[in-house]
Amino acid sequence: MKSHYLEIAWFGALCDDDYDQLGVVNENLRSSWAHCSDIVRAAEVRGFDSVLLPSGYELGIDAVVMASALAMVTTSIHLLTAVRIGENWPPALARQLATVAHLAPGRLNVNIISSDLAGEHLDSAPRYQRTAEAIAILRDLLDGRPSTSDGDFYSFNVTPPRIATGPRPPLYFGGLSPAARDVAARYADVYLMWPDTMENVAEIIRDMRERAASYGRELRFGYRIHVVVRETEMEARAAAQHLIAALDEEQGRAIRSRSLDAGSVGVARQSELREGADDEGYAEANLWTGIGRARSGCGAALVGSPQQIIDKIEEYRELGIEAFIFSGYPHLDECERFADLVLPQLAHAPLY
Repeated sequence: MKSHYLEIAWFGALCDDDYDQLGVVNENLRSSWAHCSDIVRAAEVRGFDSVLLPSGYELGIDAVVMASALAMVTTSIHLLTAVRIGENWPPALARQLATVAHLAPGRLNVNIISSDLAGEHLDSAPRYQRTAEAIAILRDLLDGRPSTSDGDFYSFNVTPPRIATGPRPPLYFGGLSPAARDVAARYADVYLMWPDTMENVAEIIRDMRERAASYGRELRFGYRIHVVVRETEMEARAAAQHLIAALDEEQGRAIRSRSLDAGSVGVARQSELREGADDEGYAEANLWTGIGRARSGCGAALVGSPQQIIDKIEEYRELGIEAFIFSGYPHLDECERFADLVLPQLAHAPLY
């Protein structure tokens, strides 16, 4: 089923994850206000709808603080701000997000991450139970309604922040475990996926539609993936190989293990995708897994000519995906290249 409109987002690179070659640190590409705001402003000028501001516990700079600052220097681009539930008290987080929404009216989207607190490890079921309770509280408070909670993790009756007058920002959420899928089906607006084969993407969408319908709900679907686009497929493949040319396996494992979420079901699936790829790292046509050798999370890229990338996006759209979050290395250069070669050919419309 093709969506009525297409949301095209770029990536804000807040988590010290920007390279000319993966694993080779370039101080000029480290996360900073100057570098990351340049990426976001370039994405806005070039016509992207939105930008993901990712969140890592130890890595880079804080997404909510950065969103507040970016609200002051942008005018149209949506700020998809990642928040890690395990590290936040829901009423305080609601106040922070309401403040960003106040600074960027109508331009805040929220990416919920079901994280542990650093130094803590909850099993999947209780961690997602905490996340479900937190999302229910955030939905109320950001919509300007009081929230009463008497759950396993939160118990209080709290009024919304004064500046939270609704409508609340849309909530993006992802995860492959049964518990994660249930939380998304009950509470998310956009179910966000990492790269996978077309067959598996179709199956995940089918499953999530059924789960959402059981709660009387519908979901939109999003897809987070890297991209390496060049004038020809040969040039794109060469650029992809250049990205990993200086990376050894031990270094790649060290980079992947830095994430607190490195043991999740979603991360495990990215590893399986990589292990099942061909000798050049392709899991299927134009879906290259080599980039996952140096990333814990989203671990594959679309690699090809502009028309091949456009055709692949159209295939995803036919499955029901209508929100795409792209990234590429270095993020500023690939943002501009994607905007020149691909973006004008995509029929995307203003959000919401």
